[in-house]
Amino acid sequence: MIDGILIGLNTALSLQNIIIVMIGCFAGTIIGMLPGLGPMTAIALMIPITYGFDPASGLILMAGVYYGAVFGGSTSSILLNAPGVPGTVATSFDGYPMAQQGKAGKALAIAAYSSFAGGTISAIFLLIAAPSLSKISLSFRSPDYFALMILGLTAVSAFSSKGQFLKAMMMVVLGLMLASIGQDSLSDISRFTFGNMNLSDGISFVLIVMATFAMSEALTIIFRGKDPNRAAKQISLTELGSIKVNKEETIKMAKTIPRSSILGFLIGVLPGAGATIASFLAYGMERNYVSDEEKEKFGKGSVHGLSAPETANNAACSGSFVPLLTLGIPGSGTTAVMLGALLGFGIQPGPRLYQTNPEIFWSVIMSMYIGMVVLLILNLPLIPYIARILAVPRNFLIPLILFFSITGIYLISFNNFDIYLMIGIAVAATFLRLYDFPMPPLILAFVLGKLMEENLRRSLLISDGSFSFLWDRPLTLIILLITISIVSWQIFKSFKRNT
Repeated sequence: MIDGILIGLNTALSLQNIIIVMIGCFAGTIIGMLPGLGPMTAIALMIPITYGFDPASGLILMAGVYYGAVFGGSTSSILLNAPGVPGTVATSFDGYPMAQQGKAGKALAIAAYSSFAGGTISAIFLLIAAPSLSKISLSFRSPDYFALMILGLTAVSAFSSKGQFLKAMMMVVLGLMLASIGQDSLSDISRFTFGNMNLSDGISFVLIVMATFAMSEALTIIFRGKDPNRAAKQISLTELGSIKVNKEETIKMAKTIPRSSILGFLIGVLPGAGATIASFLAYGMERNYVSDEEKEKFGKGSVHGLSAPETANNAACSGSFVPLLTLGIPGSGTTAVMLGALLGFGIQPGPRLYQTNPEIFWSVIMSMYIGMVVLLILNLPLIPYIARILAVPRNFLIPLILFFSITGIYLISFNNFDIYLMIGIAVAATFLRLYDFPMPPLILAFVLGKLMEENLRRSLLISDGSFSFLWDRPLTLIILLITISIVSWQIFKSFKRNT
């Protein structure tokens, strides 16, 4: 391992690769800030450029763009409630309310520190445990993934206000319904498309996010008019520039970051999970850990609620490199694009990569930590200037949100139907929000819906249609018992509170 680390440092610390990391991080941060565009699009655009580099430098550039985009995606989530990348959706739950309270600079600083800490801790985990964790990720089977998705849905309690659990569950059902639209992945039979070919591939996750968060936020502001409690709050430039985090907030972050880093990294290691699921699970887990007093602050500008998803999504980015580098299995959609780029270089990722091409394996790991430092240095000085987006008058800001939402969706698919669908969903989401239906449970169910269905059907095939798969494997049973324990505890606390 020591030899590998030295090889990685020698490669990553060359002048060329340091410049490449800086360019990748900066480009990723800017792209991450633009709603609708994400690291997959950015990396796809980088592939032709990287063919002029050696494989190690090319992968370092793409890795820099990847975690730079996730790092930068928090900015539009916090300032505009328009998540730049799917992995920062959960960031908006408490980041945006904090910005509305005149703490935009502080929210961006908390996100920056949490991202740096999560990325750094997970890079250390990756350094130490990559070969061992690859064996663990191989041990997961379809029943285990199904149980994990059920565990993820229990986080819905984290997204419901007091006395609003039924509304949250209704949004979960709606999210699962939307996830079922399109071709069945196992039989290729079209479902709920109503004869429209545009729906045969299902509804894009980015479309759902932009419609239910960015566009519906703009429409809600328009509908509510000059309601002082809901309208975008104008704040002074001095407040916008404040990035100081006090002692109490630092203590809260110090409690949140370690557990969210571990969870995010482990979720990232699982092939197909990724930063989005990690951030949702971390948010839900954090709400279960904090005191009842702190729980009431979730969704209203909680430090725990902002720090947890930001830590987890960056940790998951590093974790997703474990199956990519050690097994040749993409840990997320973005690393699937990177896998294609590696194969284009003539490099075959797998268990022997760190023996046959140690300079690639170790230099990517070393560049991650360097990238995190670069991102922190880039972002912290820019926070006072970035946060001034909130000082833009509302009559300019709302058209910009709508413009970026529509442009972002069109650039992904070049299909007018997606624009009409997004507007329709945004209008429906706006009316639901006016009646206090929470949007996060819908997003969570939409993310997990397809994965749940695929793994449930595979599990039933393995067990010949029997539900015995739920208790046949110890790992599946353990995950389900944890889920039952969490639900039982929530029911018990509700009952105790009412008595």
